[in-house]
Amino acid sequence: MNINNKNQHTLLSIAEWSVQDYLDHDRIRRLPEKFHIDEELRSRCGVFVTIYVGKKLRGCIGTFSEDNELYLNVKNISVQAAFEDRRFKPVSANEISDMKVEISILSQKSRVSRPEEIDIGRHGIYLINGIRRATLLPQVAVQNDFSPVEFLECCAENKLGMHRDSWKDSEIFVYEVTVIK
Repeated sequence: MNINNKNQHTLLSIAEWSVQDYLDHDRIRRLPEKFHIDEELRSRCGVFVTIYVGKKLRGCIGTFSEDNELYLNVKNISVQAAFEDRRFKPVSANEISDMKVEISILSQKSRVSRPEEIDIGRHGIYLINGIRRATLLPQVAVQNDFSPVEFLECCAENKLGMHRDSWKDSEIFVYEVTVIK
């Protein structure tokens, strides 16, 4: 999905405002009217929001749900990434000035049957094994210089919480992302 520069800026501003506003009011509130929400921002797609303080990862949460409009997903998921990712302590008020937000807008998923169908750098992966579901964004494979099999193994072991080879017994889906920083 291509998002124009103005709307990229708006989405980043919504994410930052949402985190700050949650710190100030301890709840998710309605966006102020200063944010212009056009049709592009009303599209329905999933998102992941990654929060960094300095260069340290402090939260990464997302949704594949297309029930909400893009700008609402960004607003809600930004708060979850900053305050509800159990792997990290919540972002504090004195860290806001050093906070960076990365938004990954997700395409629809499509099923693949072999690792060779995964295009590293282009595809994120989504695994389903019984009731377990797990995903890794495309950036993870690039940052770790993974092959498609290593990408699947990492997702199976570290996200599904299963054996590295359990991807072989899983449904495999790929998706693309538009990253906004």
